[in-house]
Amino acid sequence: DEEKLIKKELAALKEQVSAPSISLKQMRECLVRLIYCEMLGYEASFGYIHAIKLAQQGSLMEKRVGYLAVSLFLNESHQLLLLLVNTVLKDLQSTNLLEVCMALTVASQLFPPEMIPAVLPLVEEKLQHSKEIIRRKAVLALYKFYLIAPNQVQHIHDKFRKALCDRDPGVMAASLHIYLLLIKENPGGYKDLTGSFVTILKQVVGGKLAVDFNYHSVPAPWLQIQLLRILRLLGKDDPITSEQMYDVLDESLRRAEINHNITYAILFECIQTVYTIHPKADLMEKAAKCNGKFILSPKNNLKYLGLKALTYVIQQDLNLVLQHQMTIIECLDHPDPIIKRETLELLYRITNAQNVTVIVQKLLEYLRESKDEYVTISLVGKVAELAEKYAPNNEWFVQTMNAVFAVGGDMIPSDIPSNFLRLLAEGFDDEVEDKQLRLYAVNSYLALLEKDQVQYPQKFLQVMSWVLGEYSYLKTETKPEDIIEKLHLLLRKSSVSLETKAWILSAITKLFRLTLNAKVLLEILKSYGNSMDSCLRQCSFELKRLVENREIMNTVLPLDASCDDIV
Repeated sequence: DEEKLIKKELAALKEQVSAPSISLKQMRECLVRLIYCEMLGYEASFGYIHAIKLAQQGSLMEKRVGYLAVSLFLNESHQLLLLLVNTVLKDLQSTNLLEVCMALTVASQLFPPEMIPAVLPLVEEKLQHSKEIIRRKAVLALYKFYLIAPNQVQHIHDKFRKALCDRDPGVMAASLHIYLLLIKENPGGYKDLTGSFVTILKQVVGGKLAVDFNYHSVPAPWLQIQLLRILRLLGKDDPITSEQMYDVLDESLRRAEINHNITYAILFECIQTVYTIHPKADLMEKAAKCNGKFILSPKNNLKYLGLKALTYVIQQDLNLVLQHQMTIIECLDHPDPIIKRETLELLYRITNAQNVTVIVQKLLEYLRESKDEYVTISLVGKVAELAEKYAPNNEWFVQTMNAVFAVGGDMIPSDIPSNFLRLLAEGFDDEVEDKQLRLYAVNSYLALLEKDQVQYPQKFLQVMSWVLGEYSYLKTETKPEDIIEKLHLLLRKSSVSLETKAWILSAITKLFRLTLNAKVLLEILKSYGNSMDSCLRQCSFELKRLVENREIMNTVLPLDASCDDIV
């Protein structure tokens, strides 16, 4: 099998490379075979030192294989890397272009931060080299150095600016990687380069670069994407800087015809840039039209891009998103789960007082079908927030929250029922409206308890118990004894948890403020007075003492005073 063959080959190679009479050509061939063995996952560490030696001693062809083997065999923390420093320094000073290229490549791939100072001056010199390939590799090496040790290349920012204006497009493109990082960290320090970036993008979009940079007839697409990202960072919250970009962004939108994947990428970046920089109305409308084609596309990837782009549109103009409201809602029925998840986030962000009923209904329908725990936890919180913020009336609010509690089950975060009960208790500025809200909640929970063979989540039962205990007195046509009886039936169910039973006992205790004629009192005290659960025993003891002393009960449990401090 493979393992036996590779081990046999490694043993033969080990013997061959250790032979004193082996030639450089034979060593080169052995290292190529060792590279293949390592690529298959088998260790060939005995050959590492020979790779370094070949890079040091061989002719151009042997040196090339030696550097290739070293770059594949070693990593930044390998001890043998120290043996390579002098070789790289020597090759960086070579007059042979290929040797310089190989040294720059290995230095950028392997050298750790502590070795950078040894080669940095020579790499800086190569920024002035007459050959563009050397300048480009030097820029890429400095880019790697900046990634792993930014403080060591801070002093050569002026040389980066020269690379940006280099006559070779490849060198200029390589410098954009560094500028993207620098501008992310400090956009204000590079505002003066906005004109240069805009000019470069105009040249690229206008097809002024060599045909070699085209991809599927699109001029330098990756260069366009980098420039758009840079302009987005520079123009954010800056009207003066953004003003310089409007014309070139308009041209980019016009030229990015939707006929290939790479143009979709450019168009998406362009839309994102338009809605990130300081807004311009007609430009935003053009970007929205282009994005509409994404959303209506039958292709999943394009539809996702359209939905993602709308999250940026929302930040500037919600009305442009609302034009696609029904299309977005329809995406909830899409079979792709990623599109569904993006749609949920988008619907949450476009909800207002006018569309809240339609959107919340769709979100609840999705919740009922969802089996993803993460989605459920995230979505119930958003629905509860929307219901509290935009509820058109009390009935809708209570019904929606009931649906949240029923669908979310016991996965609901504890702050959702807490916030709901706090809102009921604190109310609004209108006492009449507060009373109607609480009375509707009482009626809805009594109706739910009437249903037989229906199991509600524990947190929902806790909410019901608290509301019935606090506000049942508002329902004057229903006797307190009947409500106590309903809660007692609930208390006896085996499916009810001990924690929920404590909530129910507390509610029953509050209801005894309104009556002393309930027949179930003795049964409750008998059942829970000796309970193994200390909390239930405590509740039972409190019920007994408060019933025996009405004066204390009225003091401790006054009507409609859940937000008041007891003095």
